[in-house]
Amino acid sequence: MPKFILNSAYTPAGDQPQAIEKITNFISNGAQYSTLIGVTGSGKTYTMANIIARLNIPTLIMTHNKTLAAQLYSEFRGFFPQNHVEYFISHFDYYQPEAYIPRRDLFIEKDSSINEDLERLRLSATTSLLAYDDVIVVASVSANYGLGNPAEYLSMIEKLEVGAEYQQKALLLKLVDMGYTRNDMVFERGNFRVNGEVIDIFPAYNENEFICIEFFGDEIERIGVFEALERTHLANLQSFVLYSANQFIVSAQRLQTALHNIESELETRLNEFERDNKQVEYQRLKGRTEFDLEMIRESGICKGIENYARHLTGKEAGETPYSL
Repeated sequence: MPKFILNSAYTPAGDQPQAIEKITNFISNGAQYSTLIGVTGSGKTYTMANIIARLNIPTLIMTHNKTLAAQLYSEFRGFFPQNHVEYFISHFDYYQPEAYIPRRDLFIEKDSSINEDLERLRLSATTSLLAYDDVIVVASVSANYGLGNPAEYLSMIEKLEVGAEYQQKALLLKLVDMGYTRNDMVFERGNFRVNGEVIDIFPAYNENEFICIEFFGDEIERIGVFEALERTHLANLQSFVLYSANQFIVSAQRLQTALHNIESELETRLNEFERDNKQVEYQRLKGRTEFDLEMIRESGICKGIENYARHLTGKEAGETPYSL
């Protein structure tokens, strides 16, 4: 049974049927590379949509800039409204790498601003890849860069079922381990709140829907889906799988190992700076890293956590990092 259902009022015409047939056969026979060439307006995106529907396999579409990625995302969502079409580009609105101006002895700290909507879409893409087979991800070159270990990410999911025995306190502790924050006043993505025997969870990868878990003693009595702004009831679920609030979430044991390895590398670098009498660099690295370590210990994440991806994922120096 086909997983990808193409929605279009058109049928392939001109050279499109031949291109669809040939490229589908090439890929089905194990060819690694095949090129579709066409002038602007010749229907290349529509042709590729037909190829995806014919091959019936998850697809990664990469492009070289965000503008084209947004255009392709919109088009493929139109072609596959019943499937999971996702968007994965850099989540930075602004990024200033650290810099040093020798003639002024001026150090400029790294600064960045993360777009929350883009971060949500990135999380949605990673959760869809782990949960479904009918996934199309439109991505920029950001897909080449480091992410967390998918095995660790999968180990931190939580499946909630109506009728299951579950201590409320245990669930709250698990939510914290998964990177969610309790906030009973302002309810936003990545938050949960508690009101008696009711726990509301706003998954970090959802746009405007949250999950309401109702307990009767230690038993889950109901799982509801609500619209976040007006709290409109949308549906009841028999079960729900909750994923972590960020892609670098790791188990407590893995986190302790990572912290130990970061501290060990920090000590090595500080010894080098001290030996070379680089006091400015010594203080800058020491202050920045110790602040990050404290944030990771307290909240499981820090600004620029991707800089510590190797330690968090258990990779060796020089080893290929995990990516989309």
